[in-house]
Amino acid sequence: MSLRIDAASPTRVRRFGWGQKWVHRATAALMGVCVVTAACLYVPQFAELVGRRELVVRVHEWAGLALPVPVLAGLASRAFRADLGFLNRFGPHDRVWLRAALHRDKRRSSRPAGKFNAGQKIYASWIAGATLVMLGTGLLMWFTHLTPIQWRTSATFVHDWLALTIGIVLAGHIGMALGDPEARRGLRTGSVSREWAEREHPLWRP
Repeated sequence: MSLRIDAASPTRVRRFGWGQKWVHRATAALMGVCVVTAACLYVPQFAELVGRRELVVRVHEWAGLALPVPVLAGLASRAFRADLGFLNRFGPHDRVWLRAALHRDKRRSSRPAGKFNAGQKIYASWIAGATLVMLGTGLLMWFTHLTPIQWRTSATFVHDWLALTIGIVLAGHIGMALGDPEARRGLRTGSVSREWAEREHPLWRP
């Protein structure tokens, strides 16, 4: 195995650079604002607690519009573009990983993974597509004078139900992260232990 060792510690492996960490943090912050403001708009108890509905609406709209910005800015980073390439490629080992996950086979040998496992690739693709759909439907709801009422009604239906789905998926994503301290440390510091890398991502070749 050829893993790039962190110069500061021979027991750690470099996983993410500054660009990847910044994109993840900025996207997470904007997504968090969208989710919190959406809850304040749709849950009566939260709406009463916060008040100032017009301000909450504006914050929600602008946070939603800004969601694609970190990813677009991250394209300037070669390392981030390389990660997008890894996330966009689905190989035979990913199908093996998915079969093991569906059959609840928790043996590490049955879940081969490169830098990102199949679950992470599916999540990244789904959340990217969902974000674009939310952006499109949100614009239809915002510029009410540009579209007929049927379009706005359909956009509102899709936006609301997809928002609920995103909330559930994000809760699962956060739960998975809470269950893996070393993965969180990798996103926070940029490096992970060599033992974790070899165990969780045995096909990873930096």
